[in-house]
This record gives sequence, structure tokens and C-alpha cells, in this order.
Amino acid sequence: MLAVIFDMDGVLVDSYRAHYESWRALAEEHGIALSEARFAELFGRTSREIIGELCGPGISGQRSAAMDGRKEGFYRAALEKNFPAMDGAVELIDALVAAGFVLAVGSSGPPENIELSLQKLGRAHCFAARITGMDVAHGKPDPEVFLLAAKRLGVAPSQCAVIEDAPAGIAAARAAGMTALALTGTASAAQLGNAHLIVDSLRELNPERIAHLVRTRQ
Repeated sequence: MLAVIFDMDGVLVDSYRAHYESWRALAEEHGIALSEARFAELFGRTSREIIGELCGPGISGQRSAAMDGRKEGFYRAALEKNFPAMDGAVELIDALVAAGFVLAVGSSGPPENIELSLQKLGRAHCFAARITGMDVAHGKPDPEVFLLAAKRLGVAPSQCAVIEDAPAGIAAARAAGMTALALTGTASAAQLGNAHLIVDSLRELNPERIAHLVRTRQ
């Protein structure tokens, strides 16, 4: 059995702008300067890690949780108003399911964001496992999120492909012993150079190509 583990942001949902605007709004409320360049460096990490970077290690757990909740509220409101699905996402999900792949989401985001996005895509029923930032102690590039996804799917890591858009996610997939497929957009091809395959669109992927890559690596 083969599995594909999708990152959410920048892979299934073109959410970069919504995330940036929500983090910027939060930062402004707390008098914190946040440039887009700095945000790009942090993108893909868990919210609590980003808050720690912005506020410093002395921030209390209670304040961090409150800031996290506020930011995610901004973000979900943006998605409810305008849901930007990635081009080709629904078609790839349907093709993989039809070909017998099992699917999971492996994301640093909170469960509410993942469920909202899958519902907006109309494909929540296609995913046998959802690993979120609440399920792991360490964010990407640590491989914990992808190893846990494989465990919940009942599939060996070597039988899994990961579709990611961030260098930290590609590093996590490789550390997990999985086939790392990179989608450009959030990062450039040069930044994603450690991936086993780099594509510019999900429409360049199909079940046959993914299966061939996984089996060739074995």
C-alpha cells in the first residue's frame, strides 16, 4: 500500500497571503514589527514556535495560547470569506483515491484550520489521517509530523510520499525516510533543491508518477 501525505498551506490551500495578513494583524496588536521577509523565514513552523520567535523565550504559556487563538481567528475568518484552493488539488486527491492510495494531512496548523480547509475543498472524507500542530511536540524540519501520519495510516515511511512547499517540510520528509515532492510557489526551486522531485503545479503529479518515484527509491 502506498500513501501520500499532504502539507496543507501552500499545497492544498494557497494560504500564504491569508497567513501573512493574520500574523501581521496580530503583531500590530502587540506592537511587534513583522516584515514579510521575516514571516517567510518562519512560515511552516508551528504557531507556538513563531510566537516564541516574535516575543522571545520568556513569554508565558497562557499569553502564547491567547495570541495563537487570536491569530487563528483572523486566519479562519479570511478563509471563510475567500477560500483559495490550489490549482489541481481536488483533481489530484480524486486520482490518488481512485488509484488506491491512502491519504493524510501532515500540517503545523491547528485542527480547526485543517478541518475547515478540507471541508472547503469538499474532500474531508478522502483523508484517513490528519496530523496537526496539536499532535506533535516538534514542528518541521523535525520528521515527527510525517512519521506519526505514517503510523496512523499503517504504512511504512518508505511507502509514503510527502508533498510540501517549504524547505523545512522537505527536510522533515527526507528525515522521515519518505519520498519528498516539492511544489514551488512559497519557495523557489533552488530553495527546495533537497526534494526528490520539484514541480511548479500539482497538475504535474499523478498516481503513476508518484508510485514510480516511491518504488524507484526503494
